Amino acid sequence: MTAKTMDAKTTDAAAAAVTPTRRPALGGFSATFLVMEIRRMLRNRRTLVFVLVMPPLFFLLFGGANRGQHLDNGTRVNAYIMISLAVYGAMVATTSGGAMVAVERAQGWSRQLRLTPLHPAAYVATKVLTAMALGLLAVVIQFTVGAVSDVRMPAHVWLFAGLAAWLGSLVFAAFGLFVGYLAPAENVMQFLGPILAILALFGGLFVPLEVLPHVMQQIAKFTPVYGVGQIARSWLIGESVSGAAVANVVLWTAGFGFGAARLFRRDTARV
Repeated sequence: MTAKTMDAKTTDAAAAAVTPTRRPALGGFSATFLVMEIRRMLRNRRTLVFVLVMPPLFFLLFGGANRGQHLDNGTRVNAYIMISLAVYGAMVATTSGGAMVAVERAQGWSRQLRLTPLHPAAYVATKVLTAMALGLLAVVIQFTVGAVSDVRMPAHVWLFAGLAAWLGSLVFAAFGLFVGYLAPAENVMQFLGPILAILALFGGLFVPLEVLPHVMQQIAKFTPVYGVGQIARSWLIGESVSGAAVANVVLWTAGFGFGAARLFRRDTARV
C-alpha cells in the first residue's frame, strides 16, 4: 500500500467522522413509541386504581345518594357530581402520567437521551400525549358509569362537558411534568396525592361551590382546578363560559409549562 493510498483513506475516514449524524424526522417522535408508553402506563396497577376506579366509586357513593335531587339553580345533583369527578379523574390521570418522568430520571433515562437520536422535546411530547390518553380514558369511564347510573343530560352536554374535562386536564399534564422534574422519584406520588385532593376540595370538585362559604368561593377562583371545573360544568348549568375561568386555565397551564421547561433544561444540561 503506497503512502498516497494511505493518505487518501485517512482523509476519507476523517471526513466520515466529522459528517453530522442525520436527525430522525420529528426529533425521533413516533406513534410506536407513544403506544408503547401508553401500554406501559396501563400496566401500572396502582395508577389504574387511583385513576380509573376511585373516581367512579366516589360517584356511585355520592351521586347515587343524590339521585333525583336538584341544586337551587335546577341542575341535577348527580350530573353535577359526575362531571366534577370526571374532571378529578382526568386531572389525577394526567398528573400521574406527567410525573412518571421522576421515576425515569432516577433510572438514568435523562442520561440515555443524550446517547440516542430521540430529541428531548419529542420525549416530553410523548409524555404529555401519554398523560392525555390516560385522562381521556378516565373521562370516558366516568361518563359510562354515570350513564348506566341514571344520569340524564342532553347529547351536546355529554359531548362538550367531556371534551372540556379532558382538554382542560392539559393543565395537570404540565403540572405533573413540573413536579416530575422537581421532586425525587421515591416521593413524587406520595407528594402529589394529598395535593390533588386538597386542590379538588378547594376548587369545588368534591363540594359544589354554590354551597360553600363566600370566602371559600373566592379562594377557589385562584386554584388550577377552578377554571377546568367551571368550563366543564357550564354546559350543564346553561351558563356562558366566563373569561375568568378561561384565564385561569391559560395562566396555570402557561405557568406549569414554563416551570417544567426550565427544570427540563436544567436537568438535561447536567447529564
